[in-house]
Amino acid sequence: MNYSPNDFRNGNTVKWCAGCGDHAIFNAVLRALAEVAERLDIPRERFAFVSGIGCSSRFVYYLNTYGFHTIHGRAAAIATGLKTARPDLSVWVCSGDGDSLAIGGNHFIHACRRNIDLNLILFNNEIYGLTKGQYSPTSKLGKVTKTSPFGTVEQPFAPAVLALGAKASFVARTIDVEVELTKEILVKGACHKGISVTEALVNCVIFNHRTHADFAESKALREERTILLRHGEKMLFGSERNKGLVLDGLKLKVVTVGEDGYTIDDVLTHDAHEEDTTLHTMLASMRYPEFPVAIGVIRDVERPTYDSEVARQIEEQKSAKPNLCANELFRQGEVWKVE
Repeated sequence: MNYSPNDFRNGNTVKWCAGCGDHAIFNAVLRALAEVAERLDIPRERFAFVSGIGCSSRFVYYLNTYGFHTIHGRAAAIATGLKTARPDLSVWVCSGDGDSLAIGGNHFIHACRRNIDLNLILFNNEIYGLTKGQYSPTSKLGKVTKTSPFGTVEQPFAPAVLALGAKASFVARTIDVEVELTKEILVKGACHKGISVTEALVNCVIFNHRTHADFAESKALREERTILLRHGEKMLFGSERNKGLVLDGLKLKVVTVGEDGYTIDDVLTHDAHEEDTTLHTMLASMRYPEFPVAIGVIRDVERPTYDSEVARQIEEQKSAKPNLCANELFRQGEVWKVE
């Protein structure tokens, strides 16, 4: 299918605040959809977007696809039903850190565990933006907000780590300003069979401005303070690509190639296809300033999907048993008579 990004935009006025990171993610999604349609050879009518409640959940109003703006925290559950009923659709979920990790946390982890074939974009601005600045499950410890005037006392979730703990088969992280990288990740996630979770670090210019600024605000900072993971490539970063990650016992360590006896051979090679989640979790857990923040595809493994297994069971039962009328169904199996 030959589409351009604009074919997936419906022309409605985009009503996010000027400077909001959601704009950049939206542009990346448009580009990704055009490429996914071509790669998977599916028409625009077979794309469906499901959202919950929050700023990011307005996505469905701006796309020229099928869309369903659902209720708070329930986007993953509704999308699961849609994909199970219509496995031919490419189903996408747009949800924020409050929507997916607070009231929707249960649905999020079970969508990951079940490996339902969904493409879930988790917008992480570390705040409740739509409801005007309350702290969220990803807000930094000590963050002063309208609902934590003396600073939060809760340890924040790391969405990518949570997804890995729930055994998601595809986990990635991107930054709003990295539009091309976001598009690349979303295309890979859409072509992946199973749940794909992409944590998008976005900036809320009104209620949590510059929350990711320490490592994301400029290209120079991103070169020095993030590490782009690519399967089969050495884990190197820095403007000169001379810093790398090695294992020091059971922990990761940042080294400089050529110093303290470390060579390029000592630097770890990224294996996104490794079944064991130990190293993936360590990478997703890295935080600046001790470590660079991991972006790119962290995990990409294959395992049976929930929707395909349900479809297989249905076909097996249809082949094994003839169609029965309601009365026959009621009377089969264990029955008893009440006098």
